[in-house]
Amino acid sequence: MIKVLIVEDDPMVAKFNKQYLSQIDGFKFIAIATCFETAMDILLKNDINLILLDIFMPGINGLKLLEHLRTINKEVDVIIVSAASDMYTIKKAFQHGVVDYLIKPFEFERFNEALCSYREKQSFMNNNNSICQKELDQHILNKEKPIINQLPKGVDKNTLKKTWTRIQNMNMRSFSTEEIAKIVGISRVSMRKYLSFLLQKEVLSMNTEYGTVGRPIYKYRCVSTDSSFLDYF
Repeated sequence: MIKVLIVEDDPMVAKFNKQYLSQIDGFKFIAIATCFETAMDILLKNDINLILLDIFMPGINGLKLLEHLRTINKEVDVIIVSAASDMYTIKKAFQHGVVDYLIKPFEFERFNEALCSYREKQSFMNNNNSICQKELDQHILNKEKPIINQLPKGVDKNTLKKTWTRIQNMNMRSFSTEEIAKIVGISRVSMRKYLSFLLQKEVLSMNTEYGTVGRPIYKYRCVSTDSSFLDYF
């Protein structure tokens, strides 16, 4: 069980936080402290794992309490539960290692999210002696895998890179679909898909040339040497 100390000088808010806490499995309420001195006394007498800490308190405020805990190397985690919304306080809180920050007023859903996330991280760390980067990102840092852009149907990443390289080698010279298709080694029908995609990325321009007879000829030309768009696929 995760043992919790609530540091809050407002009796009504402390009562609500205690009630919220009672609805979440895995946590054990230990005490409520209304000031710095009481909080430190409880921390010295009990093995507290987590503090729900308010910032605005009489005398020494919550931020000073947090700083003091880090100065004496007290191994206890802290979630701020406060109306303090100024960036200075928020930055200071995170600099001193708070695991989450709840700005009053908040709904139970946000409180539940903070506590459940903390509980799952603690459970994972307690049950593993060492982890890999993927596990650290997923279970501790909550980093989501970036969404990779999808290429259009019929456009292959490797063929796209090959096509783009051949186009750049033309040194801004105009070319037709048939010409670049032969160079890359794919059909004209397939090449149109690649050229259409590159037009959408605005790295190609297209002009239409009309002859005396027959269909118009579409001529393309490279207008950019920036290949960074390929990094997203």
